[in-house]
Amino acid sequence: MGQSALLMAPRVAATVATYPRQARAYLGTLRALIFDEAERLNAGSLTETLKWGEPAYLTEATKAGTTVRLAWKSTKPDHLRLLVHCQTTLVDTWRARVPELQYEGNRAVLLPLAEALPEPALRVCIAMALCYHRGET
Repeated sequence: MGQSALLMAPRVAATVATYPRQARAYLGTLRALIFDEAERLNAGSLTETLKWGEPAYLTEATKAGTTVRLAWKSTKPDHLRLLVHCQTTLVDTWRARVPELQYEGNRAVLLPLAEALPEPALRVCIAMALCYHRGET
């Protein structure tokens, strides 16, 4: 059984429970992609926690990647964001390799909730983030 089948960490679940239904469903699918990619890449088990009040996924055991966060904000309620640390080069690399996605600044992929999750493109981004410190970007 893959890590994506794991129950959500209680503090994360409590935060996600405050999101609208559509954002919760989208986040659940995106969360599963993150866990699936971590398993596929042998990035080690993920730590699921809150960072800045947002669900965050860390390769704490292996230190292979940078933290990946998921965020929904009431100020932009029709979108979910996949975020990485702003001091990485990931978003610039993603822009070049995965131009079909929408980006926000130097730290986020902007995902419209009304559109289908662009799974293949997101898998590329997630994989690069989870292996960032291995230099596999």
